[in-house]
Amino acid sequence: MDYIRLHIQLPEDLHELLIAELFELDFEGFEQEKNMLIASISANRFDDVKREIIEQTLYTFDKAELVQEELVSPQNWNEKWEQTIEPQKIGKFYVRATWGNELSEHTDLIELLIDPKMAFGTGYHATTRLILEWISEIVTQGDDILDAGTGTGILGIAALKLGARSVFGFDVDEWSEDNCKENIHLNDVHGFEVKLGSLETVPKTAQYDVVLANINRNALIELIPGLLKHLKTNGRLLLSGLLEADERTILNLESVQQLNHLETRQNGEWIAMLFEQ
Repeated sequence: MDYIRLHIQLPEDLHELLIAELFELDFEGFEQEKNMLIASISANRFDDVKREIIEQTLYTFDKAELVQEELVSPQNWNEKWEQTIEPQKIGKFYVRATWGNELSEHTDLIELLIDPKMAFGTGYHATTRLILEWISEIVTQGDDILDAGTGTGILGIAALKLGARSVFGFDVDEWSEDNCKENIHLNDVHGFEVKLGSLETVPKTAQYDVVLANINRNALIELIPGLLKHLKTNGRLLLSGLLEADERTILNLESVQQLNHLETRQNGEWIAMLFEQ
């Protein structure tokens, strides 16, 4: 599958806001350089309509300009960026790539080994951090977890290390499926099944104690009704990939109004929302 890469010049402090907009347009890989964002999308998901939407979006950003568009064969867009990833403490977790400094023996932190490819979910993005900081309060011993848009598998792996019994993860990104399986192996966790695809991959009668979905607003709006069919009574739904401005949109969804909204937490412009069935 070929990919389109857009080289967009804009101030570094605006990168995350534009990434949020591009996620909603099916972009799936990003490289961040000083005052330059390189965004990647499958060529079969890119057309003149999206190009026009992007041009209109860039017009709303100060000093933003599309300087290059290229068609390339599949590769690891983030390879150079991966090498800059440093270990980080997030909640109860110590997240590192295999080339990062190992966790000290004298600590209560839980180590997560995550070697990212194109998949979203290294722990660097605020949305992933929000869930990792919160998940230890939500997942309990023996829980069954549904991880929608599993990315690198970081959230499902974290849940298993907190005592979850099983995780079923799905993602439409081929890179994600392979990368998630690699990270499952690196962390030596068991009970994590990952499938390429969307809700249709979830066993029809499966019910879960916790549903995790760190994707984007448009995808969540489409997926939530189906996700709720797999959520147990008194089960918890944790959503992220949302901007502060998206909260009211999610709360107004008919499918969400049957739930109990427990809390919203925020990191900069980004939020995570917790509901109970």
